[in-house]
Amino acid sequence: MLTVIGEALVDVVSRGGEAPRAHVGGSPMNVAVGLARLGQEVQFMGRYGQDEYGRQVVEHLRENGVQLPFEADERPTSVARATLDEHGSASYDFQLDWSLDVSPARIDELLADTELLHVGSIGAMLEPGAGVVRQALERAHRHALISYDPNCRPSIIPDSSEARARAEQIVAVSHVVKASDEDLLWLYPHRSVEDSARAWLAAGARLVVVTRGSLGPWALSRGTGEDGVSVPAAQVTVADTVGAGDSFMAALLSGLADREILGASAASSLEQLSAGEVTDLLRWAAAAAGVTVSRSGAQLPTREDLPPGG
Repeated sequence: MLTVIGEALVDVVSRGGEAPRAHVGGSPMNVAVGLARLGQEVQFMGRYGQDEYGRQVVEHLRENGVQLPFEADERPTSVARATLDEHGSASYDFQLDWSLDVSPARIDELLADTELLHVGSIGAMLEPGAGVVRQALERAHRHALISYDPNCRPSIIPDSSEARARAEQIVAVSHVVKASDEDLLWLYPHRSVEDSARAWLAAGARLVVVTRGSLGPWALSRGTGEDGVSVPAAQVTVADTVGAGDSFMAALLSGLADREILGASAASSLEQLSAGEVTDLLRWAAAAAGVTVSRSGAQLPTREDLPPGG
């Protein structure tokens, strides 16, 4: 069992001259769907309301085979209003309720059999739900692969020093960390992306991956050496970038699951990955992101959409 905890919301996407379109989204929820579409057994721990948007979230998750341990509550479903520029890049305005009414005993029960726990984005930063995420990490990091994507949202957590402190707490207990170059430059504006990745590797992560848009992803681990490895971005016609990073994250984690790099042995298994194996993982994850950016909205790929060798 793989577990993702974090926010689910509805993206209301506007492009100049077109009517807004609603897509189910939220970075952690997208990762859960991406893992399920790639054939993994996954549960999603998040909240959504009993309103129309909440029904869309539940329908989307169930259609994709994601297990839902929580029922809808009476609060409004969170909404992200995304505006696309002429290049398809999105800027966001959020209306959020990120809280999880769950006891520590229930968290223990839900995580007892999980071999991977993924956290990130708003869910790992915004209180009060971020406190539940920290509890989940405390309970799972000894028996599960922990992955983290900060996916920073300055419009929600505008204080970069606060976001940096929270991110570093999670990095210290994470095995796999993926961040965009924009995330790292916002968190650490006075040093290079590469130096920030090296600092996170020294802080405890076993594999740090940096996505760099059209430059393609770059990764650093003990097996890659201090210069890391990189692959080019997929060459596609971009519809928009919504969900690209989440698609990359899901494929990266699915590739690790396919290699049985899960559970209590994940740390040592990650350290044993060669530069060539990390390169293969990056190439497959980049292909997944390429499929997503070629489609409007966060439409993540299935295995049939990707080349063999994940």
